[in-house]
Amino acid sequence: MTIAGSQGRRAWLAVLVQGPSMSPTLRHGDAVLVRRGGRPVRPGDVVIARFHARPDLLVVKRAVRRETDGWWLQGDSPVVTDDSRAYGLATVEGRVVARYWPRPRVLAGRRL
Repeated sequence: MTIAGSQGRRAWLAVLVQGPSMSPTLRHGDAVLVRRGGRPVRPGDVVIARFHARPDLLVVKRAVRRETDGWWLQGDSPVVTDDSRAYGLATVEGRVVARYWPRPRVLAGRRL
């Protein structure tokens, strides 16, 4: 995943999705808008996060459940398991609120 703009602690981020793990909700090449802060993350939200076991890797996944030390995350693709099943808990850095390219849409509910 690629973050557009500076790497500073900004409230809004533009993020480019890489890989198939969130298909069909998000696809490789989709550009999304991420909100840091705002309302708390809830199960079902699509988020950007870093796995505790892979802090160098920024990922976009779906928040499944909150645990004591972080979030259990899973991708929407049933065949790609590069999520908490492989890497354990993650720290959420922001919530995906909209896809703005190539098919603009507000992220509401379980799927786009």
